[in-house]
Amino acid sequence: MSMFSPLALTQALPFLPLAQGDIDYQVDRRNDPDLFTSVLSSPVCTVMLVDGGKVAVPKGQGDLVDYDNVKLRLATLPGAYVLPELASHPQAVPMFLGSYGGARAEQVVAVDVTRLPGLHDNNLDDRVPDSAYEGADDAFGATTGDAASRKPRAVPSALEQAAKRFDWVDLRGFAPHASAREAGQATTAASLSVWHMRQRHCPTCGAEVKPALGGWAQRCTNAADGNRLLFPRIEPAVIVSVVDSQDRLLLQHNRAWQTETMYSVSAGFVEAGENLEHACRRETREETGIELGEVKYLGSQPWPFPASLMVAFKARALSTDIRVDGEETGDARWFTRDEYEQAIASGEVTPPVKAAIARYMIEEWLGHEL
Repeated sequence: MSMFSPLALTQALPFLPLAQGDIDYQVDRRNDPDLFTSVLSSPVCTVMLVDGGKVAVPKGQGDLVDYDNVKLRLATLPGAYVLPELASHPQAVPMFLGSYGGARAEQVVAVDVTRLPGLHDNNLDDRVPDSAYEGADDAFGATTGDAASRKPRAVPSALEQAAKRFDWVDLRGFAPHASAREAGQATTAASLSVWHMRQRHCPTCGAEVKPALGGWAQRCTNAADGNRLLFPRIEPAVIVSVVDSQDRLLLQHNRAWQTETMYSVSAGFVEAGENLEHACRRETREETGIELGEVKYLGSQPWPFPASLMVAFKARALSTDIRVDGEETGDARWFTRDEYEQAIASGEVTPPVKAAIARYMIEEWLGHEL
């Protein structure tokens, strides 16, 4: 007699925050030397601002990120207004995000102001920790800059006023309250911003790099070494919701998480030479001692904290005896739906944040939104 698999009716997640929407990247335009002059001069071009992975929103909206049922939007500037400032602010990095086509043919540019002199008071090098210490539900720090190199100006420009004129929020705070279109824009801009902030020299020869291909690449300045073209590094990570034969869900608490009550699904980076399914089985076994059988794809989500791509799976457990590693994972438990809802209601357990794919994976198992 065959046993009905709890994964039999599982389908890919229909919606995930941060996923890119209907924008056309227009990759063929990225090598145009006059790209930004052309795009920013267009009356249908809008500019969003990003700083160390955080995006600008209108003043006052930054205080709303912790509330439910509120709407956030990106702060934008007209393209023609920003174009002359790029010439006088070479530290700003413009990034062509693409066009939405249609009758209006709206075009979007993001300008990274992370390195703008005088914008911040802290040390740039302290902003983003190493990727090994970044998990699927971790965030990164505030933005900084070099105040010593700022030249005095009688009237600060729009870019120089940006730090005080707007509020700045990260994707975890912005995405749950934004339209899918603007969440997609913010994700792309934040991803590129963090990469440009972290990589300032060629990883091969050590020479300085300059933005290239509309902000989507960097060009090494060392002609003797071929002026190689560099692209952002993307770090794949698997994230797995594990169910047993009784359709209970395995949730765990990572010792690095600041919220002691937060329990989430298993996640970890893919090792070199490893496929995704093997990574699912290895990570779950290392963290909880649970052996996995059938593995089914659920979806994927960019997670630029700082450069991850979360690839989600649902898997069936072949064993139920939990043995946490005690190093990364402090605790793990099996939950029935009733047990999980009671734990949430009592405050014993806190779910992952609304922007994280983990929350949608738990909701898929639960059968409704949290």
